[in-house]
Order: sequence, then C-alpha cells, then structure tokens
Amino acid sequence: MNVLEAHDIAKSYRSGDGSTLHILNGVNLTVKRGEMIAIVGESGAGKSTLLHVIGALDRPSRGYVVIGGESINDRSDDELATIRNKKVGFVFQYHHLLREFSAVENVMMPMRIGGMPVAEARSRAAELLARVGLTARMEHRPSELSGGEQQRTAVARALAVDPSVVLADEPTGNLDHRNGERLHEVFAQLARDLEIGLVVVTHNRALAARADRALLLEDGRLVDTDARGVVA
Repeated sequence: MNVLEAHDIAKSYRSGDGSTLHILNGVNLTVKRGEMIAIVGESGAGKSTLLHVIGALDRPSRGYVVIGGESINDRSDDELATIRNKKVGFVFQYHHLLREFSAVENVMMPMRIGGMPVAEARSRAAELLARVGLTARMEHRPSELSGGEQQRTAVARALAVDPSVVLADEPTGNLDHRNGERLHEVFAQLARDLEIGLVVVTHNRALAARADRALLLEDGRLVDTDARGVVA
C-alpha cells in the first residue's frame, strides 16, 4: 500500500529580477508502507523544496500529492494543516525542542494539541521514547540531553500522532559519527516496525545506504541511483 504519492510535481518561484526559477520539474514518487527512501543530490537541487511540497507545507505549481490515500490538491490552508497534523511527521536538521519542557512533555505536545487526554498522551510519549532508547532520559530537558538524544526525541515527537509518513531533512547534519549511526539504526527499525513511510533527505552516505531505495534529485527530477556514488 502506498502511503505517499507525488505525481508530476513542478515548483517554480519568481526571482528578484522578475525571471522564473524552476526548482522541480516533473517529480514522481511513491512510498510504500514500511519503506525507507533516501533522496540525495547537490546543494540547491531542491531537496528541501520537495519535502515541503510532499509534506503539505507548500503547494506545487503543477501536479498533485496523495498522503495516506487522501489527495491534498485544492485544499484550504486549514485543511492542509489538519492533514499535516494527522498524517505527516517532520524531523529537521535542528530539533526545535521546547527548552522549558522535558523530553516526554515535548513528545506529548502534538497529542495534547490534538485533544488527547494527558494520561494517554504521556503513556504514548513514554512508549515512543522507549523505542528510540530514551526511557532513562525522558524527564530531562533538552539542555540536559546530548545532540543525538535531542534528535531522537524529535523523532519520537514526529511519531506522536501515528503519521502515515515521516519526512526528515538532513536529520544527522549536526551529529557526530557515533550519534549519526545511532539515528540511522533508529530510522531503519522504525520504518519496519511501525510500517510508516519514511523519506529522508541526506548527504550522509551511510544513511542513504540503509534506505530501501536511494533517489537522486537532478535537473528537477528524481532518478534511481547508487547512493554511494553521489552523496557528497
């Protein structure tokens, strides 16, 4: 079953001099349940733009996206926000944890915003933190966590609403090798165990090599590739 589909996606912007800048030009992508896909390519190729479009953070200039069986074309901003909150989890290079809250409280936040009772949200948050190896650290605030622990907390938070797909943008970009490897293992295991679709934009060869498929974004399109040969 496909949890994410992108069909003929194009995205253009108007530049400061009035010309049109074409970023994406006919991107097609399908992600199956339990599948991990790595997207690689040169800086400026449009990888983050693609994540924003397929994650309903931005609208395509052409084409359409389907998330969890639901088309997001022609939806209002409020409807897109609801789809994002229910079906998409995001992990960015910077974890964006709330400093005044503990790890478990950070993971609880999306569930509480969605109206889940405190006890239920806390139980699920604790379960997710256990999955990423942070049971003993869940009452610690971000300042008391290592960089790798903070990013794994962000991964748990992305899973809080039981999304169909998780989109990660350079998730290991600020981590050392050891913590990066730990996060790679977490991603691969979560995709399998939770049967979510996982799309990771990365320059990290080791992370791309763990994916079920590695795709190169080049000239505005995605092509199958050997990640070992193209990741900088």
